[in-house]
Amino acid sequence: MTATVLLTLFLTSFLTGCMPATTQLPPAATQLSPAATPGGSETATPPVTPAPSGTAGVSAAAIQSVHFTAQGDIGVGKDAKRVLDTIAGLKPQLNLALGDFTYQAGIEKEFCAMVAEKLGADFPYELVTGNHESDGHDGDIRNFVQCLPNRLPGLTGEYGTQWYVDVPQQNPLVRIIMVSPGIKFHDGNTLDYSKNSPRWRWTAAAVDGAESQKIPWTVVGMHTPCLSIGKYDCLAGDDLTNMLMEKKVDLVLSGHNHSYQRTHQLSLREGCTALVPGRFSEACITDSDEAMVKGAGTVFATSGLGGAGLHQVKEDDSEIRYFAAWSGQNRRAAFGTLDVTATPDRLDATFVPAKGSSFRDSFIIEKK
Repeated sequence: MTATVLLTLFLTSFLTGCMPATTQLPPAATQLSPAATPGGSETATPPVTPAPSGTAGVSAAAIQSVHFTAQGDIGVGKDAKRVLDTIAGLKPQLNLALGDFTYQAGIEKEFCAMVAEKLGADFPYELVTGNHESDGHDGDIRNFVQCLPNRLPGLTGEYGTQWYVDVPQQNPLVRIIMVSPGIKFHDGNTLDYSKNSPRWRWTAAAVDGAESQKIPWTVVGMHTPCLSIGKYDCLAGDDLTNMLMEKKVDLVLSGHNHSYQRTHQLSLREGCTALVPGRFSEACITDSDEAMVKGAGTVFATSGLGGAGLHQVKEDDSEIRYFAAWSGQNRRAAFGTLDVTATPDRLDATFVPAKGSSFRDSFIIEKK
C-alpha cells in the first residue's frame, strides 16, 4: 500500500471521529384531550390540526418566555396596516386574531396577503372566528383558515372555531384556549356554551388539563365579551364567564367592541358567588391595582382596536367599576394591540398603540 493511500485512510478515520453525534430530539409532549369534542360526544377525542413545517422555533424546549400579541376587529384599511406594522415591530412569536377580519365577502385572500406581507408568510397568525365571518356574510372563516392556516404544533380541536394549544409544545409556559360563544354559524345556530353543554365541558376540561399538567399560565380567547362598557351585552354568556372565573383563568381576551377595555382582577368568592351581567358587585374584585397575584382571579381584556372603525365606550355603564382602563372613540381614541409576555413566574401585558395614537395600559400578574 502506498504512502499516499495510508495517509488518506488515516485522515478519513481521524476526521470521522471528530464529527459530532446526531442529536436526538425529545418526543413531543403528550396532549391532554378534553373530555368533549366541539359539538360532539363527551368521550370522543377532538381532531388535531397539524402544524406545517418550519414552526420548530416556537416549540423549542429551551424557550424561557412566550411573547404574543392579540387584537380583533381588523379590516383591510390603513389603520389595520398600521396595527400590523406595530405587531411587526414588536416581533412576537405568534399573534391571536380575535375575529372580524375583512367586513366584506370575497376578499379573504386579500386579507391574508396583507398579513403575510406585514408579518411574513409563515408567521403564526392564529385565528378564531368573529360574527362577521362565521356565517359567511362578510367573509367566510373556512376560507380564512385555508390562507392563514395554523402554524403551531400540537393544536387540538377545530382551528378557527374551538381549539387549544400549548406553547411551547414541550415544557409549555402557556395554554391558549380559543372558543366561539355567542356567534351564529352557517346553519343559523349559535354555538351552545351554556352550563354543562358539550362545548362548556370541552372548555372546562381544557382549563383543567392545563392545571393538571402544571402549565404556568392559561389564556382564553374569544370574539365576544361578557363584561362590557361598550355597545354589547354579555354575548359570551354568564355560564361560561363564571366558569372561567371559578377556575381562575389568568387572562380572558375578546374583541367585538371596537375599543380597549381591561378589568381589575375578578374572582368568585364569599359575597360574589356569581357574576351577574349588568350588575356591579364590589366583592367580585380581588385586586384593583396594576400588579396582581396569580391565582387570585381573572383579568378580562377586550382588545378590539385592530383597525376597524372605533366604537364609543359608555362611562355611565353599571359595569364600569369592574374596569381599570379603557379607550374608545370618545375617550383616548387609539388603534393598536395587546402585547403579552409570559415567563414561568410572571405575565406582563401592555396595550401598545399604533403610530398616531398615544393611549397605553399595562398590568402584570405574578406568582408569589
